[in-house]
Amino acid sequence: MKAIFKESLSAPLALVERPEPLPGPGEVKIRVHTTGICGTDLHIQAGDAAAAAMIMAPLVPGHEFYGDVVEVGEGTDQVEVGDLVSGEGHIVCGVCRNCKAGRRHLCIDTVSVGVQRDGAFAEFVVLPQSNVWVHRGNSVTPELGAVFDPFGNATHTALAYRMVGEDVLITGAGPIGVMATAVARHAGARRIVVTDVSRPRLDMAMAAVADATVDVGGERIRDSQSRLGMREGFDIGMEMSGKPSALPEMVENMNHGGRIAMLGLPTESIDLDWNRVVTRMLTVRGIYGREMSETWYAMTAMLDSDPTLRRRVESVVTEVVPADRFEDAFAAARAGASGKIVLDWR
Repeated sequence: MKAIFKESLSAPLALVERPEPLPGPGEVKIRVHTTGICGTDLHIQAGDAAAAAMIMAPLVPGHEFYGDVVEVGEGTDQVEVGDLVSGEGHIVCGVCRNCKAGRRHLCIDTVSVGVQRDGAFAEFVVLPQSNVWVHRGNSVTPELGAVFDPFGNATHTALAYRMVGEDVLITGAGPIGVMATAVARHAGARRIVVTDVSRPRLDMAMAAVADATVDVGGERIRDSQSRLGMREGFDIGMEMSGKPSALPEMVENMNHGGRIAMLGLPTESIDLDWNRVVTRMLTVRGIYGREMSETWYAMTAMLDSDPTLRRRVESVVTEVVPADRFEDAFAAARAGASGKIVLDWR
């Protein structure tokens, strides 16, 4: 099969022929139609310090995908050949304390698809059936199915706290921030402000029905509060950017008792005014991945019930590129001026 392959940490990504994977007991083999390019994949391509800390090369990367099941292993009884699916990329041990308590997203021995085992930048990928999400009906396109993983990140973050009637600040208007904007609106937020330094991405956030955007390259978040008639600060913050300056300014603009969900992974340490966190009684909560499989259910239920939300989530896919042009696709993703870039393996 054709696959995008990382021979070693320092080696470039290359489109090569690799053996097709075989499903073991309880596993399924999926023919990949589409795959999304994630920030993690950019680190893997670069072979940087972040990649060195997480990958096990040689490796086929890729963890955001959509495809159809072509083969099932012995004992597989929940997924059938022909099912159209996406996949949960975190494979858990099943025996640690959190797994046994049903908190699988908190497993201490998680293995990540496309990071510590071969992933979906290939014509075929194998997953345990427990990690496969079957799309029923015909409302999920190959492009939408390819972004279910990051849509899950957005949903997990946006639904971390009660949203109805709250004023929301989202720092970072990348694809996940834009999808979180759409989910926050669906879930009943009153006002939503989104920040970034990219005008095209801020425009995408407005299209996802943000009430205001802030180009933090030259504007301050506090000014947006005045324009929207807000008097007491934001009730909920979602930090999606990983920029060291984002969290301190978010804390500065939170109402007393405000709640912050952090999804962005900082690339360096953050100097935070912890006195303000304590005296304003703020809650800061880390978010990673998705709650399995509750977030997947919530995503599907929201998309099934709200065609407008589905269109807003689909809009984050701004370019679909044939897989053999993956280098162009990675360059576009690294430029950070567009939405989600999807590779087409069909």
